[in-house]
Amino acid sequence: MNQSFLYTALSLTAYSPPGLLNYVFFVLCLLLYVLTLCANVLLIALILSDPNLLKPMYTFLLHLALNGIVGSCAVCPKVMQSLLSRDPFMSYGGCLLQVLFVNVYGSCAYAILAVMAYDRYISICKPLQYHTIITPGRVRVLLAAAYLFPVGLTAVQVYLTSQLPLCRFAVNKMFCDNLVVVKLACFRRDLDNVYGLFIVCSLVLFPLVCVLLSYMQILSVSWRASKASQRKALSTCAPHLIIFINFSTIIFYSVLYNRRDSVSVLGNFLNSTLFALLPPLFHPLVYGLRTKEIQRSIQKLLLAAPPRPGPALPHLRVVPVDRSPHPASRRLGS
Repeated sequence: MNQSFLYTALSLTAYSPPGLLNYVFFVLCLLLYVLTLCANVLLIALILSDPNLLKPMYTFLLHLALNGIVGSCAVCPKVMQSLLSRDPFMSYGGCLLQVLFVNVYGSCAYAILAVMAYDRYISICKPLQYHTIITPGRVRVLLAAAYLFPVGLTAVQVYLTSQLPLCRFAVNKMFCDNLVVVKLACFRRDLDNVYGLFIVCSLVLFPLVCVLLSYMQILSVSWRASKASQRKALSTCAPHLIIFINFSTIIFYSVLYNRRDSVSVLGNFLNSTLFALLPPLFHPLVYGLRTKEIQRSIQKLLLAAPPRPGPALPHLRVVPVDRSPHPASRRLGS
């Protein structure tokens, strides 16, 4: 690819001229963006500061929060800037970079959720062997795989997309994804279609199958267990299952929505918000409301806050006491 193409300006036609609607969208986006960052930073700080949360499950949750910050930062700042711009545009190189981070965000989140499902499977189905299977070394290997495979595969996809010659320079979406950039090309190659199918199978279907198999085993074991064990398994798996269903639904909706050519400004904004802001905001809220250990950590943090200093006491002057006998008493004694 010619290096000069990286600086080619792409017009973002999904944005309307600055007006009341854009300002409303900007305020909503800014509010959700700040809440997302605060919720994930708070969750990361709780996990790192509380020794009771230094467990494999919360280590995976910490990386899910980091991934959510990456996804929201890859989309929201540019969206907010474009909402206030009269002629929004993005360089072709910037668009490809955003495609890379958006794909890494989605694929790494799915991989981390699959690893968390495997962790729950070992915890419930093989509790006596949990600490011999989920060792610190195994945790590092699982996290490395959850990052390296998605990043490597999506980087190759972005490179292949960058080799396509451009014939169109108008992006009818609020942010760039791989399909948007491919639609700007003069033609499509069979190699890109085959590799795209490989990406879907490797980064979407494989994690989905892993999660489904893990929960099938968990249901099979829980069905034969006591009522107390069933309740414990449900309370352990419910946050992860809620997050996985929520994230899968949003990703599926976003993929279908991005295949439409003519979309409204409101539809574009809702799709961008659903994809980049709601999952990262939803994840810490679900675990904060459904996990007792995180609730106890929050309570401990609030109770450990230093007391507010009271009003300063007035300075008291110490007056020395004269202990010598009074002159009148000396006269009486004499």
